[in-house]
Amino acid sequence: MSGNLFVISAPSGAGKTSLVHALLNINPQIDLSVSYTTREPRAGEQDGKDYHFVSREKFLAMATRGEFLESAEVYGNLYGTSQTWINLENAKGRDILLEIDWQGAEQVRRLFPEAISIFILPPSLDTLAQRLTSRGKDNAAVIAKRMAAVREDVAHIGEFDYVIINDNLNEALRELNAVVLASKLHCAKQLTRHQTLINQLQNPE
Repeated sequence: MSGNLFVISAPSGAGKTSLVHALLNINPQIDLSVSYTTREPRAGEQDGKDYHFVSREKFLAMATRGEFLESAEVYGNLYGTSQTWINLENAKGRDILLEIDWQGAEQVRRLFPEAISIFILPPSLDTLAQRLTSRGKDNAAVIAKRMAAVREDVAHIGEFDYVIINDNLNEALRELNAVVLASKLHCAKQLTRHQTLINQLQNPE
């Protein structure tokens, strides 16, 4: 019995990371894939928990060996997802969540067409700008670059299976968890998970 693979993307500042962490807190059946990145750790980030922080040279060597399910360069930094780890966890029946951009999501869908993709939107441009500014992680130039990238990010929204507006965190969390729970009830998944029960009901003694 294999687990589901969820892909979550959003413009920077849409609240994707907060939403993902909230989901992990209420749903113990889903694991977050920890990406590899060449960017420097931000204040409070831990290696192996938030990201696997590696040098550009090591990242490129891993990519050459074919270790990444997907990889992309975002704002001058490289990001990648371990394919080996995902295959092992899915084979155990664990659901895996990937928090990646639309470029990475596109690569994942080519290799895993059954992946369930979800796009998170902010309620408005003003709210997005306020969130990017209030988190205090980027300077004005970086924030301007992220705001300019929103149009291209949102242009790919039609490639995703679900869209959630993150205006209120609790409401967005409820909707995201509903997608996760419903996906586990898909007929093909249930036929595999409860084959013994189905056989008993079809062939009562």
